Amino acid sequence: MRFKDVFSIIGPDMIGPSSSHTAGAVRIGLAARQLFGRLPQRAEFYLYGSFAETYQGHGTDVALAAGLLGWGTDNERIPQALTAAEELGVELVFIPSQGIVGHPNTVRICLKAEGIADLRVLGTSIGGGNIEIVGIDDFDVRFSASFPTMVITHSDRVGMLAEITACFSQNGVNIGSMDVDRRSRSGEALTVIEADSSFPEELVQAISAIKADLSMRILDLS
Repeated sequence: MRFKDVFSIIGPDMIGPSSSHTAGAVRIGLAARQLFGRLPQRAEFYLYGSFAETYQGHGTDVALAAGLLGWGTDNERIPQALTAAEELGVELVFIPSQGIVGHPNTVRICLKAEGIADLRVLGTSIGGGNIEIVGIDDFDVRFSASFPTMVITHSDRVGMLAEITACFSQNGVNIGSMDVDRRSRSGEALTVIEADSSFPEELVQAISAIKADLSMRILDLS
């Protein structure tokens, strides 16, 4: 894992009793919100491991709701997140679950809203407020969301990744890490790129112009 700075090791400013159960949970919820692109009408949180066992006592439910509302880890309103979500008409469902997951602090979030496809995000809180997103819909990917991140859904064809990376090079944006998964050969693929700097509009436009049934989502949790 790359760290932005010493604060990535110590952990962020936060409201709550636990960096893993509170700060990390806020960041997972915020990542899901940015991937979805809007406030959902319904959010289902499938909690695993210690998240399932202690989510109410440690405030994990409150933290996930806060992230979903777009709040950061230092937002003083975090304790009121469940009430705020209800006032905005968001239905929140927390479901303690069992299953084989790679980390004890794991949650699968399913977001729903009328007129938009459901989104499923699998995230883990790995300590110190740091997280990993390890799944988006049916794709197995892994990224930290600690850096500007571009999530690209596209058709799997020869030269596709070369075209994407060429756009980054031409626009002077360095790729820190890249992860790719695909449903089948020549089917749909998902590429996740973490960069060392934010994405200029010229880069976004260049990638959007690639002919590959492409859609793009951008995360920036800073």
